[in-house]
Amino acid sequence: MSGAPELEAAVPTPGAADRAPQVREMFDTLAPRYDLGNRVLSLGLDQPWRRKAMAALGDTAQGDVLDLCAGTLDLTQALLAFGPRSITAVDFAQKMLDAGRSKIPDDAPVTLVCADARTLPLEDDSVDAIICGFGLRNVPEVGKALDECARVLRPGGRLVVLEFFQPTTWLSRLLQSTYNRIIMPMVGGLVTGFREAYAYLAGSIEAFETRPDFEALVAARGFTVEGRDLFPPVASIVSGTRT
Repeated sequence: MSGAPELEAAVPTPGAADRAPQVREMFDTLAPRYDLGNRVLSLGLDQPWRRKAMAALGDTAQGDVLDLCAGTLDLTQALLAFGPRSITAVDFAQKMLDAGRSKIPDDAPVTLVCADARTLPLEDDSVDAIICGFGLRNVPEVGKALDECARVLRPGGRLVVLEFFQPTTWLSRLLQSTYNRIIMPMVGGLVTGFREAYAYLAGSIEAFETRPDFEALVAARGFTVEGRDLFPPVASIVSGTRT
């Protein structure tokens, strides 16, 4: 893997309000090697984390589901086992969706949409469930994305966010700081040839909300909210039911 050619793309600044075009370009560049990077960097833990997030959807996973910031469609593929009526997979990086397209059977009730999470091309009250895996911290003005989630979700619907939030405990700060600043850029660079992208992704965690602050943002938009940390305590799930 160390022989992988270096990739070139604009690298965004974590937390910058106008970073969306650079984030899109970065993910388009990473798309062919993104899944491999995820598996190696998480030691395979990203898959059980995703299963826990899907389980948090409950019965709403059988309705109309929005996979927000769908990336290379890992969650979309796995959600098909729940028998959903439909899945709309939205991501603003077309090449990420293209990289995952082969995972989805031709007859699956899945629609792929290239769109910004802050301006979803969906009708009001049109989905029963929204799931987002490791995507919202890359959305500038995350509050606008949550406004859109509240708009398109039907009353009683579920929002589940699987994310790396800014750590608050000494153990999570120690684990994340070591992992983010040393391991992620080094290993991500070896696997994908794009070290700068993984340095950005690490910095995006430190620039994002803490879990309690994010839960407050979700609650302010008319959701009853609960959150929990996963093992190891670097990833978390925040779930909300729209009232």
